[in-house]
Amino acid sequence: MTLIEFLAPLTKGTHESRVLAVLYYCEQYEDQASLTSDIIKKRLVGVRAPGASKVNVPDVLGKSGALADTNGLQGKSRLWKLTESGRKHVRELLGLPANNPELEHDVGTLSAAISKVTDVDVREYLGEALKSLSVGALRPCVVSVWVAAARTLQHEMMKKGTTAVAAAVQKHDQKAKAIKSVDDFAYTKESIQLLAARELGIIDKSEKDTLEEALDLRNRCGHPSKYRPGVKKVSAFMEDVISIVFT
Repeated sequence: MTLIEFLAPLTKGTHESRVLAVLYYCEQYEDQASLTSDIIKKRLVGVRAPGASKVNVPDVLGKSGALADTNGLQGKSRLWKLTESGRKHVRELLGLPANNPELEHDVGTLSAAISKVTDVDVREYLGEALKSLSVGALRPCVVSVWVAAARTLQHEMMKKGTTAVAAAVQKHDQKAKAIKSVDDFAYTKESIQLLAARELGIIDKSEKDTLEEALDLRNRCGHPSKYRPGVKKVSAFMEDVISIVFT
């Protein structure tokens, strides 16, 4: 996850929230425990944060109270770092799970994906996935992300026209119900939908194969069983689905 993606949920936030988030990102993902105010400003400008060129970073940090502290100098420039209160504050701002870097990374990635989605239904499903992920509920997260991805692919297929969609679906399932609206996909197996998306050029073969693996995980999470996916499994699932469908 890049810094611009990490900061995306704070586009309408305060200068303080973004300055502290830069400190958090660099500490957690770039192994930089402290930064000068000049570096923080350059990072904000680099990701085109609102008002970045005019923000007075030393003033913002100086007024942040117990959220940030100094720990020495770099040349003549003061170094700033987050306190534990500051880390907690940033996690709360971004809805990040505490003390789980892998889940935290996925929350940021999912938040960035949501910021790019305009379809109301898809945003709602991804929002549900984000809430689930934030509390470590991995199975419902997988299910919600998959539903959002499936709906997105359905909309993309419908742009090809109902005649083309019906032909692509029935090529792989001759008994499938004719697709006249996006809601008609409810009567077609999702595995067939992926094949149809491949036929229509929405996804290529390797993407289709990857999404079939993702669908398998979704089925294991969505049906009653004792299966519990691990964090790494869910992270890989999310990386695949988001990179194929939402980027």
